[in-house]
Amino acid sequence: MAEIASIRGETTGRSLPSASPVTSTGCLERLTLVVENMHCGGCMGKVERALQGVEGVTSARANLSARLVSVEAKPGAVTPRALIDALTKAGYRAADIAEGPPDPARARERDLLLRIGVAGFAASNIMLLSVGVWAGMVSDMGPGAAQLFHWVSALIALPAVAYAGQPFFRSAYDAISVRRLNMDVPISVAISLATGMSLFQTLRGSEQVYFDAAVTLLLFLLTGRFLDQRMRVKAAGAARNLMALKADWASVLQPDGSVLDIPARALQPGMRVLVTAGARIPADALVMKGMSDVDESLITGEPAPRAIEPGARVHAGTVNLSGVIEIEATATETNTLLAEIGRLMAAAEQGRGRYVRLADRAARIYAPAVHLLGLGTFTGWLLLGASWQAALTAAIAVLIITCPCALALAVPAVQVAASSRLFGRGLILKAADGLERLAEVDTVVLDKTGTLTTGEPVPAGLDACAPETLRRAAGLAAASRHPYARALLRYATDRLGPISVHPDVHERPGQGLSLVTALGEERLGSAKFAGDPRSANRASLWYAAPGMPLGGFEFKDQLRPDATKVIATLRASGYAVELLSGDTAARVAEVAGLAGIVDASGGQSPVDKIARLATLKANGRRVLMVGDGLNDAPALAAGHASLSPSGAAEISQTVADVIWQGASLLPLLELLGVARQSRRMALQNFAIAIGYNAVFVPLAVAGLVTPLIAALAMSTSSIVVTANAVRLRHMPCRLKAPSS
Repeated sequence: MAEIASIRGETTGRSLPSASPVTSTGCLERLTLVVENMHCGGCMGKVERALQGVEGVTSARANLSARLVSVEAKPGAVTPRALIDALTKAGYRAADIAEGPPDPARARERDLLLRIGVAGFAASNIMLLSVGVWAGMVSDMGPGAAQLFHWVSALIALPAVAYAGQPFFRSAYDAISVRRLNMDVPISVAISLATGMSLFQTLRGSEQVYFDAAVTLLLFLLTGRFLDQRMRVKAAGAARNLMALKADWASVLQPDGSVLDIPARALQPGMRVLVTAGARIPADALVMKGMSDVDESLITGEPAPRAIEPGARVHAGTVNLSGVIEIEATATETNTLLAEIGRLMAAAEQGRGRYVRLADRAARIYAPAVHLLGLGTFTGWLLLGASWQAALTAAIAVLIITCPCALALAVPAVQVAASSRLFGRGLILKAADGLERLAEVDTVVLDKTGTLTTGEPVPAGLDACAPETLRRAAGLAAASRHPYARALLRYATDRLGPISVHPDVHERPGQGLSLVTALGEERLGSAKFAGDPRSANRASLWYAAPGMPLGGFEFKDQLRPDATKVIATLRASGYAVELLSGDTAARVAEVAGLAGIVDASGGQSPVDKIARLATLKANGRRVLMVGDGLNDAPALAAGHASLSPSGAAEISQTVADVIWQGASLLPLLELLGVARQSRRMALQNFAIAIGYNAVFVPLAVAGLVTPLIAALAMSTSSIVVTANAVRLRHMPCRLKAPSS
């Protein structure tokens, strides 16, 4: 315990200030907390008021989207534990969280938005000046006024191009510095040449000025880049917040019997920890004293709690439901099962990260071809005796005509239309290349509990149960938060109406509920506790009372209402369907039979699921993994594509390409149908872009197109590509159910 005391600085029962972040802001300290159940603007106000009521706090500001709250306090006056306690009293679950650097993806998105604003402002004003010059050509505007307009355009265009074009210029420089080409190289060359040539012509007093073309081109390209970046932004903060909530405080037992609160990440193997009912277990450990039930759904995905007693092993992140237990830590911090699942997930994501997107593959051929064509045009005109200005103007027109704006918008425009449609049907698309991978899927692998089924136990076969037995058993069940007890109470309430709650019910951790009456003791719980050890292995509640026959209540996890129809449709559409679950083989086989799934395996750990996906991949299969639990997160990352329900663990939602909402499985058919159609529309957009180039490039090479007309043609092709993508929002896409 000397080590703990040295960490904490004292040995009293007060809590240790967290190793999380306390940053200095002038004369104040800033602490950051994550608030798990902050859902609306009203919650924000309550959270801020609760924290501002803590002595020493000077200000508190909540961020609803990130579920974070930043607190400024007098130095040394406040600990994270005091803030967490204040929020707990206000009804909010909170934890301290390490402040990391800002999300780079969101930072890039904001940066692109600023550059779009600058380019849009410059383009609109330069276009107004250009319209004035064009109108002046057929009116009485003198050359001096036109030249003034050109100079004003230059003053607007040069700083705008220098600022707004930086994403392309930096990318092009990085590519050239390692002797390769990308799509940003011809973009940068076209913009730079058009701007430089226009400045040269302005200095010479020429009428051939194309500032409007350069800036308008930049605006369209930035818009395409922003749409692509928007699709890339993931909710990575959810995973960070979730892991912070799992790394909670631990009540360490000291040799003198006192209890010391320390951060869970400061635990060491061998430390004895007291875990109260309702608290999360802070480390992988061995139960030394006490009996209880543990909710392991975070790890196993199964809703049924596990009864534990001395000698049982428990894992970090699981919840102690009913009794106080004393545990001895065996694995902490980076050695827990939670940490191992995180490592499996990271390894699986690296494999997916090597996927090359369709637009990127096209760029490998497109970029070199554009450079060769522009260089060939410039050289050809020089060989034909044209001046270098005319040759360069023709080359600029070619580069603008062939500028991959339509190509760059081909996929993002489809993604935006598809994501809008999917969102309206309860599906949230998160990954930029998710649709492309979903379109390639030929195998669907589903988890059972919470995915193929509702994830909530419901009583089965209780219609024949005597009303009096059901009422008395439900009266005991009302005193417990055990999932089976809650399910029994819901059923009894629906069937019999309001149930009277007995105030003297006593819960025995890991066993059940008991009530002493004048006639004797009534019991509701495990078969052994109720007096029938022969049925101890069944997932049921049993009720025993003096003078009454033993009553058994069986529970099952129901299939989602349309699961059978969805599975049949998938198989009829050519998809192979498998079921992988951590539940017992018997239960998995039963559910698979009801759903119409032939290939099903039970008792699958996260490692087993990844191994099965690896086998399918080795056999040439492209797998869509559908799961909801923390134990499914590595498999979700390992799949070719992944889908998770909105009720899933947040880390599973973070990993998944798509999240679906609601109790129905039908959105899965919509998702796969839209993905297939999106791929077709993306290919159509590529065809439009190629056809446009086939028509206009020869004209540009022949010198029949000025840079301004080239920019207008390029813009028109982008509009056509976008309009084609918008059709996806309304056309029929869902996979069709087999005819009966």
